Amino acid sequence: MAVEQASNHRGALYDIVVSRPDATVRADRTLSSVAVAVGVVLVLGGLAKFVLHGWELDAFRRFELPVPEVTVLLVGVLETVGGLLLVLRRLVAPTAVVQACIMAVAVAVSGIGHGDVIPSLTLAPLLLVGLVLVLVRTLRPPPRPRRAPA
Repeated sequence: MAVEQASNHRGALYDIVVSRPDATVRADRTLSSVAVAVGVVLVLGGLAKFVLHGWELDAFRRFELPVPEVTVLLVGVLETVGGLLLVLRRLVAPTAVVQACIMAVAVAVSGIGHGDVIPSLTLAPLLLVGLVLVLVRTLRPPPRPRRAPA
């Protein structure tokens, strides 16, 4: 009852973008496993931006990303926080959109653009597939109830 009231106050958009996707991931064992696995990898990748900061910063400079000193930190924060949200299965759809954009840039800029095979042409595409799967499965409209035959 309280959940329904809170849901009604937040509105239909919140339900479509947050409530329903989060509930879908939590209810589907396979989807939940994908979200958690992707989340763990993102947390590790995000933390690497801080623990191995010099190495990551050099890579961002080689890939000619704008303002690499800031970009590497921003990506580190986004990957770490986004990964945690996926592990917790909270704000799944918005998080997956942001992370999918980061992975697409990683594949395009460092993988295709600079030939960086690991992780940009191996792990990043796998993460991208997992994120797209989560998005497709959580944002599709709920099935319409079937009408009883007349």
